[in-house]
Amino acid sequence: MIYWQIFVAFFIPGVVGYGGGPASIPLVENEVVGRFEWMSVNEFSEMLAVANALPGPIATKMAGFIGYEQAGILGAFIGVFATVAPSLILMIALLSLLNKFKGSPRVKAMTSFIRPVIAILLGVMAYQFFETSYGSAGIVQTVFLIIVSYVLLERVKVHPAFVIAGSLLYGALFLGG
Repeated sequence: MIYWQIFVAFFIPGVVGYGGGPASIPLVENEVVGRFEWMSVNEFSEMLAVANALPGPIATKMAGFIGYEQAGILGAFIGVFATVAPSLILMIALLSLLNKFKGSPRVKAMTSFIRPVIAILLGVMAYQFFETSYGSAGIVQTVFLIIVSYVLLERVKVHPAFVIAGSLLYGALFLGG
């Protein structure tokens, strides 16, 4: 049963998570935290931070880690396969249709409606992470990390992996994590 749950937990976000890994993050969080309760919001945010620091697609890293945590190596394989299966199926079955209609006004209109939904889902998830961080680290530490991360990412243009690694190090040294 756990293998089927792992498959469902990553296949569904793969199907409806239009826009790649970042778009599927809130969908995976809903399955892993809300539906199957394999992780808390805090555990999910920590796993996401580590996964973001590693090279490669975020969705497959999350699927591999969570699948392995729940059911070992076979669970990791099933999670990664379930993540890539929707794309694989669509590439095989619909490649010619996509090429034929890629300039269609209807397809472009559909895409313009999906993007705001993804932005809202990412915003809700960011708020939940903020809420969890505020509860465990306090407002001063949370605001400090937000400001430093913003300055490093947007002003200094430091690669996100280094900002994430620095935040993890800061948390381990100063927050007892």
